[in-house]
Amino acid sequence: MTQRVSSPGTGGCLPGKANVGREFLARVQRDYEKLATQGLPLKLEAYLLEEYGADVSTEYAGLPVRNPWGKASGQLSMNLRQVQEDLDARLGFVVLKTVIAQNESGLQSMDAWAVREARMDVETILGRDGEPGWTVTWKGRGWWQSFDEYLDLVRQSQAEAVPSGTLIVPSCKFHLPGPDEVDWRIDEYEFSTRALLTAWLSGGGEQFSAMPLEKDFSPTLAGSDRATARARIVEWLQRVPVLIRNAVSPATGTNSPVRVGLKVFNAMFEDDFQLELLDTIHAALPADRADFFVYGNRLFDPDREFAGHRGVAYGGPDLSDRNLRVMAAFAAEMNSAGRKPIPWSATGNICSGKMAIEYALLGATTFQLHTYFQLPLSEYVMSRGTRTQRALHELYFHPERGYLTWLEHIRQSAGSDHLPTIRDLPSLCEAVKVR
Repeated sequence: MTQRVSSPGTGGCLPGKANVGREFLARVQRDYEKLATQGLPLKLEAYLLEEYGADVSTEYAGLPVRNPWGKASGQLSMNLRQVQEDLDARLGFVVLKTVIAQNESGLQSMDAWAVREARMDVETILGRDGEPGWTVTWKGRGWWQSFDEYLDLVRQSQAEAVPSGTLIVPSCKFHLPGPDEVDWRIDEYEFSTRALLTAWLSGGGEQFSAMPLEKDFSPTLAGSDRATARARIVEWLQRVPVLIRNAVSPATGTNSPVRVGLKVFNAMFEDDFQLELLDTIHAALPADRADFFVYGNRLFDPDREFAGHRGVAYGGPDLSDRNLRVMAAFAAEMNSAGRKPIPWSATGNICSGKMAIEYALLGATTFQLHTYFQLPLSEYVMSRGTRTQRALHELYFHPERGYLTWLEHIRQSAGSDHLPTIRDLPSLCEAVKVR
């Protein structure tokens, strides 16, 4: 059977080829070919545990999820049909399209990000080192329908997700003061956070201990005036968690029904500024700190044009290379200080199980994908099911780049008698690092 999935970008600490025994590789190859025509097992996590001893349970925002794979916020999570497909595929979590915050009167200070455009172009891209990959380009930004319609999507999606236990995650772009602004639009934080929480709970979200909420720092900010001042960006990261949390628990800011997550974008500065952003997230007192973060949103090319618009966000190998480089430096910094980062979810060119493990070795507990769920059907070997299901088949079972193969590589490298869990991987990073 032809293995057609395009190779992902390189980077990280794993070698180019996995070192696994023939017997294990043959088992994965058999499943890869068998499931390509039969489809994935209905109880996939149980199958992985029984057949391979692979426990893929993990946590997102400190909340338990059955597996680490999630749909990143974007054009693929903006209606109930799309969410239902992901529930059928049994993703661990789904992050909804980013809504633009508003106050009780319906005013939106960030309404420039509510651009009505759903067209997407999926295309190949080469990294700086010539490594091939994929990127998706679209002109639209955030949710362009009404705020009430978004609340309906949150409510209905959560209700549909109750039987499966998949975590539904709202995403919101709140007001961020620009270089010439002094005041924060606190009324937007208060109204929008409370409304999102009410909708999520009414859909059955009370089965979880808190609602995770991603604060989207869009990569398009990298090309706007709002991202020109380094000090202002740092201020955003310091203030936003407090404002969101205080909207629903103003007395102390603790035991909040909302888990605040910051989706950190790649600013148009050097790597040291990315590290400064990560340091900022972790420097706050626990009551004022984000509960988790997502790293790292797409790169930005101010000169590239798309659909008559100049300035485009993009992904591909250069994105994962930068993300892994920055997060490796940050992990070393935290380790030397004897500290642990808050939980984080990885995103950026995750087009293979191997790339996911590269992020997990640096501490990520989950993986958010967008581009990989919309490649041409010819790029997936599985001949049935949705793109989400076909993508999961490749992510787990690809004999060369799949999650199972690289878990076995790490097991052998570390001399362990069982496949590691995601929680185990950071402690094994040095054991598998390419020297």
